[in-house]
Amino acid sequence: MAHDHHDHEHDDGHEHDHDEGHEHELTDAEARAEAERLVRRDVALAQIRQYGDPVLRMRAAEVERFDDELARVSERMKLLMHDADGVGLAATQVGILRRFFVATLDGEDRVLVNPVVTPVGSDVEVEQEGCLSLGPLRLPVERAARVKVEAKDETGESVSFELEGADARVVQHELDHLDGTLIIDRTDPDARREALGQLRPRLVLA
Repeated sequence: MAHDHHDHEHDDGHEHDHDEGHEHELTDAEARAEAERLVRRDVALAQIRQYGDPVLRMRAAEVERFDDELARVSERMKLLMHDADGVGLAATQVGILRRFFVATLDGEDRVLVNPVVTPVGSDVEVEQEGCLSLGPLRLPVERAARVKVEAKDETGESVSFELEGADARVVQHELDHLDGTLIIDRTDPDARREALGQLRPRLVLA
């Protein structure tokens, strides 16, 4: 899942460009760091499957082995997620049809394997969501406001906790990926039509 503040970072950058009288120009070191961050993001996104890739529509299989490979892939996915400016990344998004994802929840990077996510109560919230596999698109999606998560971590230990708000949204988004479901399937008809209008020309070019 893409980070919410993603767009605001760019807005700030444009303000510096247009405001000639502004004293707070980026220092060389800051500009270099920002350029490096953008390169890292592009490299990371190039390794994340994009809309139109058939693997994004496939259902992932249960993880049965908690081995070094799972730990290694999970670590690589955390790095990719951060480099791509994301807060969640599912195994299917890197071409692995196994039921696990990485996510930053309450400021901590977690690996959730064979997750089961259950709504708590009946409250729902509609918020804009982005996806690392759908470029800059942001779409309104209705999600349960609070959920219970039951899963294993990368070592096979059972974990169980409740989440609300943005964190609850992230785990629901990533679980959808493991079932081959994307935010364009969950948004309203008008937003879906508009999104597909933006995505289809890209498919032709690809």
